[in-house]
Amino acid sequence: MITHFNHFKLFLFATVLSVTTIGLAQETRPNILVVLCDDLGYADVGFNGSTDIITPELDKLAKNGSIFTSAYVAHPFCGPSRSAIMTGRYPHLTGTAYNLFHNSSENDNDNMGIPVEETYMAKVLQKAGYYTSAIGKWHLGSAPKFHPNKRGFDNFYGFLGGGHDYFPHEYNKTYDAQMQSGNKNIRDYVFPMEHNGKPANETEYITDGFSREASNDIRIAAKKKQPFFIYLAYNAPHVPLQAKNEDMAKFANIEDKDRRTYAAMVYAVDRGVGKIVETLKETNQLDNTLIVFLSDNGGNFDHGANNYPLKGTKGDTWEGGYRVPMFFHWPKKIKKEQRFDFPVSSLDFYPTFTNLAKAKLPEGKKLDGKNIMDDVLQNTEPYKDDLIYSLRYREGYNDVGARLGDWKITRMGNEPWSLHNITKDIGEKKNLAGRYPERLKEMIARTEEWTKSFVKPLWYYSVKDKELWESGQMPNYEATFEVDKLVDSPYHK
Repeated sequence: MITHFNHFKLFLFATVLSVTTIGLAQETRPNILVVLCDDLGYADVGFNGSTDIITPELDKLAKNGSIFTSAYVAHPFCGPSRSAIMTGRYPHLTGTAYNLFHNSSENDNDNMGIPVEETYMAKVLQKAGYYTSAIGKWHLGSAPKFHPNKRGFDNFYGFLGGGHDYFPHEYNKTYDAQMQSGNKNIRDYVFPMEHNGKPANETEYITDGFSREASNDIRIAAKKKQPFFIYLAYNAPHVPLQAKNEDMAKFANIEDKDRRTYAAMVYAVDRGVGKIVETLKETNQLDNTLIVFLSDNGGNFDHGANNYPLKGTKGDTWEGGYRVPMFFHWPKKIKKEQRFDFPVSSLDFYPTFTNLAKAKLPEGKKLDGKNIMDDVLQNTEPYKDDLIYSLRYREGYNDVGARLGDWKITRMGNEPWSLHNITKDIGEKKNLAGRYPERLKEMIARTEEWTKSFVKPLWYYSVKDKELWESGQMPNYEATFEVDKLVDSPYHK
């Protein structure tokens, strides 16, 4: 009897200890909020030097956290960049290196989306006990099997395509008229918002709607007493350039209409983030929430963006194509007024977040990024011996960029290779390939080696792209990485 009683006491003690440990784990693990803008320019936020666009709420968070001056995404276009964030893999390794085009298929046999074999970061966090939410732009596949709710998100509010109009009273009218006329191929920019697979009756300017939904999810997680992972993917300031009059009025001093509208769209994001921060304060969650802010790629010069002092625009492998504004804000861990100048990648989110969540990775899961949190806290270099890459398929050739420490190689527009000391020459103005040919050759060789694991794209952006691949004219790596004659050419002298 005594023995049984002692066993019971031991069991009870172990159970209480186990429950307490789980509770502590949930209390100490941070909430994670990723705020992703779409086509935001490097110089289009105050904390990164904007002189005409004001972003007071973002600036406050950046100042009270760590600003990353050399943050890169894995591709200079929307879809592949987002694929990399969710999978932790370069899109060329998962067959997703082309942008998805309009596809509103309700057929699960549609295979245009990120392979279901790739476990999303959200699924890992969900299994670790996080409340997971995706809000805004998806652009990772529209067939049911690719839906956010199937890929690890408890909640989804937004749209599945690559872009959207901003005013519901206008796009709903267009959608209804097209439906009534029997149009079977309605542009997805005017589809209704959806909430977990069902149409949602959005009435606000959608940037404001997405901010509202993020606040709602923060409150839901607080009631559930769960840590949260919220992926807030604004489509602003991606085209179409549409802004509220009251936001436009704040930028009356900007003469160019595109730039003025673009500025107002960025300001709407800033306003929304301010309200989200207020919600975090109301629910006593701000101190232990890691807020990550960035853009999915560089700003688009043709639609109001400014990437100064970087060279290039969205789609390029010059810095302006895939080097983005970014900060981490986490009062409990990250000190105020920090600057992190070492290069990092959006591929680092998957290993960093899952480690913070004490989550278990799927067996055999490959990741291309690094857990950078200790480096951020200690201001040490995570990619000391490793390159951060970018490659974009063009029609018949490839644009390539790769960075290693202070050095960057670039091949753009089928022109010869260039080499820049990117810390001294952020604008990529002085080509040092002729002066340091061995450094150039070594970095090119390592980049070429990286491509040897690439897989054939699962879809193409155009008929022309498909023809080039099927005829064997793409991927054309041999010509891309041919270096000798390029190094010796007068271009490099």
